[in-house]
Amino acid sequence: MRLLQTLLSLALLMLLSFQTMAQEDSTELAIEEFRLQAVNDTAFTLRTTNEAGNLVKYSGPLPVRINGNLQEISFTEGEARFSLPQKANLIQVSANVGTHTIARLYRLDAEAEHGVHRFPMWLSILPPLIAIILALIFREVLLALFAGIWVGGFVIYGMSVKAFFTGLLAVADTYLVSAMTDTDHIAVILFSMLIGGMVAIISKNGGMAGVVNKLSRYARSARSSQLVTWVLGIAIFFDDYANTLIVGNTMRPVTDKHRISREKLAYIVDSTAAPVAAIAFVTTWVGAELGYIKDAATTLGIEEGAYSLFFHSLEYAYYPVLTLVFMFMLIWMNRDYGLMHKAEERARTTGAVSNHRPDSRSEARQQQEMAEFEAIDPDRSRAFNALIPVLVVIFGTVIGLLYTGYNPDTWADQSIGFFRKLSMTIGDSNSYTALIWASLSGVVVAIALTVSQRIMSLYETMESLVTGFKTMLPAMLILVLAWSLAQVTKELYTAEYLTSLFSGNVSPRWLPEITFFLAAIIAFSTGSSWGTMAILYPLMLPAAWYVSQQHGMSVEETMPIMYNVISVVLAGAVFGDHCSPISDTTILSSLASGCNHIDHVKTQLPYAVTVALVANLVCTSLSSWGVHWFLVYIIGAVILWGIIKLFGKKNEYEPIAAEVPV
Repeated sequence: MRLLQTLLSLALLMLLSFQTMAQEDSTELAIEEFRLQAVNDTAFTLRTTNEAGNLVKYSGPLPVRINGNLQEISFTEGEARFSLPQKANLIQVSANVGTHTIARLYRLDAEAEHGVHRFPMWLSILPPLIAIILALIFREVLLALFAGIWVGGFVIYGMSVKAFFTGLLAVADTYLVSAMTDTDHIAVILFSMLIGGMVAIISKNGGMAGVVNKLSRYARSARSSQLVTWVLGIAIFFDDYANTLIVGNTMRPVTDKHRISREKLAYIVDSTAAPVAAIAFVTTWVGAELGYIKDAATTLGIEEGAYSLFFHSLEYAYYPVLTLVFMFMLIWMNRDYGLMHKAEERARTTGAVSNHRPDSRSEARQQQEMAEFEAIDPDRSRAFNALIPVLVVIFGTVIGLLYTGYNPDTWADQSIGFFRKLSMTIGDSNSYTALIWASLSGVVVAIALTVSQRIMSLYETMESLVTGFKTMLPAMLILVLAWSLAQVTKELYTAEYLTSLFSGNVSPRWLPEITFFLAAIIAFSTGSSWGTMAILYPLMLPAAWYVSQQHGMSVEETMPIMYNVISVVLAGAVFGDHCSPISDTTILSSLASGCNHIDHVKTQLPYAVTVALVANLVCTSLSSWGVHWFLVYIIGAVILWGIIKLFGKKNEYEPIAAEVPV
């Protein structure tokens, strides 16, 4: 908690310093405020005024961001007209004027003067902030998320007595319904439920026990079992959701056997999923990344292709790469620090892999749930009953990605290399459809194997499937609430407001630093790394280009900064996602590892912050000033090794009889 308070304090100090610098500068235009007047539901008049509200007769074009979309609006004598493509309840207006930023949020209100009601933009950060604080204090994620959505509804509906009750009802009839009717969200729920059902079947038919026996040959100690988990996390690189659910569920019995805490397992699962999916050449992330990069490059007139830009940006992917290196060092050196060391010490000395302190009723319920996943016939523990369905999911996902993304024109183009064609195909694929196909196929294969060998009857197998569905229900509730909160932050333009706070005239060499921190704050507040990329790529890539050009830098000097910014948007988004208790991947990692969600967040946070500080303050800074990227990676790795050596403590524990030292 102290670490979180320190981070929030540092963030606040940085925000205040940016605002102070902006206030110290003056602008010849003397524009301090916008005044918005409704002409009708979609047309508006915008006026430039000073702080006193008097009209500033500014004439000429001014880049203004309306609801996140950048528009070149022409003012005449301080007035301009703009229209929205469709009616919106909230309108966010922001612009960089001279060396300061104007950011205002308006609500359409027939009873308000000029048809619009203005309220402070800082209110937009309240919903995620309240959800995060309540989650960390009370350790009740459902209540915290619900409260955050309610507060957001209260702000959106006008902050009145009526809005208090309207916001409460809107939690269910607007935001939960919206989250559950989104096709992508439904796809994630189906995939997760099917994976949970498959895991239940292969546990009952003895397949999981067989896998544990097989893996025990390689996972013969606490260290080697963690290394096997780490390797599997990197091997399943094509999708972070599939990575999290498959690795967590598969390795949990193995790590439990060797007294690895659930917190450490959740950390390994979570911190291999997104970093690998973010930087691998063929993943479900690549399509979105290339799309954002291509749009910005086309706008700026950059001739280099999107894939080439992405490839060069990997030289600066310090946070994702160093996260994997840092994790390997922790495992190999058998050291941990902070809350993670306490969790490992508890698991190694007492055998309590989880920090749960159940009462008699919850303990009985936990034992009942464990019994539901025990093999029905321990003498028939066959690894292939689990491996075949899992491999069907893995290869089925890859085949589904290739099938849904296949374009004959792409593969007929002789000027494109094989790996480029493969990347384009995966990028154009429908990842959610592929995941559903693969997980459903895995369930069907698991049922067929179980019934054909007469391990369980068809009725018993289907009962196991339903049991697996039930185990996923708590996580699904959290996911739906997290998506609802994300919708609230989207309507309040929280990310756009946070972005506007960092706008101003800065040296282009500091842009990667600022971009990383900004991406981290947005991802932490919204719980979405993909949403962060969608917001920052169109904003920061043009900003980096134009600021570099204004400082007289050549194209050759500008491109390394562009590569760096491309990389840190992704890195900052992944880092913020790792730290956020409302992130869907963080929630799924807790679920798949059987770890208390807040315990996972609190133990992972110090490690993520450690790598982020080294990656951003050291590595990104060095690369911005021209140090070769390979040398920067070495410097970063050495610093992380020193931190582990200095602060890490050996994990001592009572040896298990079945364990063989490495």
